[in-house]
Amino acid sequence: MTGAAASLQCMTPLRRFINEIVDGPFGSALTSSHYVDDGARVIRLGNIGSSAFRNEDAAFISLDYFGDLRRHEVKPGDLLIAGLGDENHPVGRACVAPEGISPAIVKADCFRARLDEDRLTHRYAAWALSSSIVAQQVQTMTRGSTRARINLEVAREIKIPVPGIEEQCRIVDFLDAETGKIDNLVSQKRHLVALLEERSDSKILSRTGASALVMGSSGEPVMPVRRLLAKVVRPPVADAGVVTAYRDGHVTERSLRRAEGYTLSGSSEAQGQYVVPGDVVIHGLDGFAGAIGTSEAFGNSSPVYHVCEPLAGGDPYFFGRLLRLLALQGYLGNFATSTRERAVDFRNWDLFGRIPLPVVPVEEQREIGAAIRRVRPLKELVERSAALAAERRQALITAAVTGQFDVSTASGRNVTEGITA
Repeated sequence: MTGAAASLQCMTPLRRFINEIVDGPFGSALTSSHYVDDGARVIRLGNIGSSAFRNEDAAFISLDYFGDLRRHEVKPGDLLIAGLGDENHPVGRACVAPEGISPAIVKADCFRARLDEDRLTHRYAAWALSSSIVAQQVQTMTRGSTRARINLEVAREIKIPVPGIEEQCRIVDFLDAETGKIDNLVSQKRHLVALLEERSDSKILSRTGASALVMGSSGEPVMPVRRLLAKVVRPPVADAGVVTAYRDGHVTERSLRRAEGYTLSGSSEAQGQYVVPGDVVIHGLDGFAGAIGTSEAFGNSSPVYHVCEPLAGGDPYFFGRLLRLLALQGYLGNFATSTRERAVDFRNWDLFGRIPLPVVPVEEQREIGAAIRRVRPLKELVERSAALAAERRQALITAAVTGQFDVSTASGRNVTEGITA
């Protein structure tokens, strides 16, 4: 059978091809307290991308403990399925465990499946599970009020289009090649932006390294925060948007960005203070994770933020980046009043204002600040381009696995015109 209609008629439950499927250890059997610096890899939700393994945010358990959890073992080539999703990462997405992953296990809310490869290849199954047609189906099978979730039994019942083995291999080869081109182009653009940001960061860190913070009495001068930044508290403005500091250092009105990458502080209603473009904004709890930067929008923020203006003509973009870099390196956390699992507490301005910072000439601050400001529009352009590329990638996957074109004669170019993901 060929064509979209024929493929849809061939939607078949995964259970018909599964030789074995397991989920991760339940509850206290595997928590962050078990993690060590090296040993057996723990595959978590963040490692399971849509058809691609994300080799980031690595976690490990000891080889001895791995022996106790061996029934959850993952081997290269196994199918990995996400049992939990959110707005940006769909539940049911899947990828194949890469070479070199052993020894490894899956964590809770992750499933490891081994298929009858004579009838359904792991690589094709990962592409099919990552298609829009399957994602829409899985969404109707989920439970959970805040995050979409499926259990092991539901995962077994997910239906996917299953063409013959030869066609599966052709689809896999086509999607590997064409999505690889898309992913590589996006990666190159993001790498360029990262290099530009690193140039500014290196100048700031060079100044920090030459200061008394690192060199002691022989270093260049330092001053407390309160002598470089003035804390301001403006009354909130009715009907203004909510300004949020995201962990990537972007500070803007929340409606302009996704609802991910920040810590919600109490009510989402504006209740604390008014923020204007050019303010240096510091999250008193989430700043340790990078939620520090310079506001690019008007709006109200929670009282948990410190909102500051540079003194003596200082550059706000310079100070926003300086404080963020020092937070990510753990320096600011040394002055915190207390810590908890996900936050370092420096809400107390009297204490925060005493933290010493390197003194950098205003002219140099402005030069660095101007470079930071030039990168922001480029970064936004790259991310818009990446979003469009992701949409096209998704349409390409869905069209390929549902037989909307012949992959043996097609190239990725223009094959998705008129096709929706």
